Formats: sequence, structure tokens, C-alpha cells
Amino acid sequence: MNPLASTFITAALVFYSIGVWGERLVGRLRWWNLVFFVLGLICDTLGTGMMFDFVGGMTFDVHGISGLVAILLMFIHAAWALVVLLKKDEAALKNFHKFSVLVWVIWLIPYFSPMVVAMAK
Repeated sequence: MNPLASTFITAALVFYSIGVWGERLVGRLRWWNLVFFVLGLICDTLGTGMMFDFVGGMTFDVHGISGLVAILLMFIHAAWALVVLLKKDEAALKNFHKFSVLVWVIWLIPYFSPMVVAMAK
């Protein structure tokens, strides 16, 4: 495993978790949450790119497919957060955490799937 890629992926977990759970605890989407969403997305994308280089490309297994889905969802999540913040719709700002937590949970699948597979062997 590429240690730098693992560092970026773990940084993504930290940044994304701060953004998602910070929003959930405060009860309202704020600009700083978006910053952490984007930092998580950047770190995850960089780490995933390094992993692709390390293993020779995309793997079409649970980890590879769920990882691709997770990055796409993170991008959609960040873009939607930007729209909600710009619109200043108070109801949307207060309810956005429901989508955030869902995306975060889905993101955990590719994060933990290598560990689960390794333990099953």
C-alpha cells in the first residue's frame, strides 16, 4: 500500500467527518462546513489517484466501485452545499445534514472495505 495515498485518504476522513458532524452538531450548514467538505474531497481524490497509480488503475470490486461512487457523491454533496449556502434558504440550511450524514456513511464503505476483506482472509 502507498503510505502517502493512505495519509491523504485518512486526511479525507478527518476533514469530511469534521465538516459533516460539525454541521450535524451545530444544526445548520455553514460556510466552514463546505470548506471541510471540499478539503475532504480534494484529499480523497488525490489519495485515490495515488492508489490507482499504485495498483495499475481502477479495480472493479466493492472497494473500487464504491470508492468511485463515494467521490462522485462527495462532489455532488459539495456542489449542493454551495447552492444551499448561496440561496440562504433557512429550511434547507437546517436540513442539509440529513444528506451529509448519508454521503458520509456511503463514503465509509470504500474506506473500511479493504480492512474487512483483509480480516475475512
